[in-house]
Amino acid sequence: MSEIELSAGPIEYTDTAGSGPVLVFLHGVTIDSTVWRHVVAELGEDYRCVLPTWPLGSHRTPMKPDADLSLRGLGLLVGEFLERLDLHDVTLVLNDWGGGQILLSEGRTERLARVVLTSCEAFDNYPPGLPGRMLVLTAKIPGGLKVLMSLLRFRFVQRAPGAWGWMSKRPVPPEVLDGWFTPGRTQRAIRRDLARYGASTPPKRTLLDWAERMRSFTKPVLIVWATEDKLMPREHGPRLAELFPDSRLVEVDDSYTLIPEDQPGVLARELRSFIVDTPVTRARG
Repeated sequence: MSEIELSAGPIEYTDTAGSGPVLVFLHGVTIDSTVWRHVVAELGEDYRCVLPTWPLGSHRTPMKPDADLSLRGLGLLVGEFLERLDLHDVTLVLNDWGGGQILLSEGRTERLARVVLTSCEAFDNYPPGLPGRMLVLTAKIPGGLKVLMSLLRFRFVQRAPGAWGWMSKRPVPPEVLDGWFTPGRTQRAIRRDLARYGASTPPKRTLLDWAERMRSFTKPVLIVWATEDKLMPREHGPRLAELFPDSRLVEVDDSYTLIPEDQPGVLARELRSFIVDTPVTRARG
């Protein structure tokens, strides 16, 4: 695990240092980069996989007190991360959290070669479903996040239908879940960061405007959507495919939101195919 200091604070990340194309993987709220462990293993040494743990509640070092931890702020921080690591021709891969799309809305895409949207927040679906609304509600109540994160140490809460149990069809190993939930349960400053993000969701009109502005992104986009997703509407997959001029839609069966957990082999195969079929052309928009 490496660490880099960004304007918002320190970001931990793993870099497999492979010699092939660069993929940067982003994860969801109260989840860390280990959600991609199976996909990275499937890709092997043919790719350079960079996996930051984003400050969304499972990070281990708090952000600066004055850091912009809003949806837009964290989205733009992705661009800063790419710049500081001097990464080029990046395939940016999103799952669950959709904040990385801000780079497309803002036109800050010079370091991107491709984008992969994998069952993630889109359009005005921020925050998604009951778990998202629960997070926003508890973030506004003094001590609410402390209670919520404390409850998440219990397995029956972790797998409860309508909550985190709707994230994946298959149980995530206990040691992985403990890694996701322990920072927020044990560190007040991490809960502070999460609360600041949870209270930052802009109005739906703003969210839809940001989505519409993504039409200007003309580089290849792969959309991988779970047909049984309970948090990200199935119709958002085709809707995103229509939004981008150069897009490909793949629907995945037998999976909820966390396709990297439920169908990592399928996702790795689609990533390989997408990268092979879309060679880098720097002259594109």
